[in-house]
Amino acid sequence: MYRKGQGVEKDLGKEAYHLEEAAIRGHPTARHSLGCSDGGNGRFDRAVKHWIIAAKLGDDDSIERLKDGFKFGYVRKEDFATALRGHKAA
Repeated sequence: MYRKGQGVEKDLGKEAYHLEEAAIRGHPTARHSLGCSDGGNGRFDRAVKHWIIAAKLGDDDSIERLKDGFKFGYVRKEDFATALRGHKAA
């Protein structure tokens, strides 16, 4: 909504704020989006942490990002295995 200015003025700061608030309250898609944002800004360590948390909450897109990250060496085997176990349990 704030990213594209749909019905409101475009404001990336407000977008980040609301994503963080939703992620803190357990919203897996918001957590995934924060990971994408951090990854796009070159903060891959933070992105991976967000995706692991989102995957443990059952987010399929985060598992796919982690799988790709594992293939390219950005995600450790242990982290991927932990996220995969959590995703299956969710």
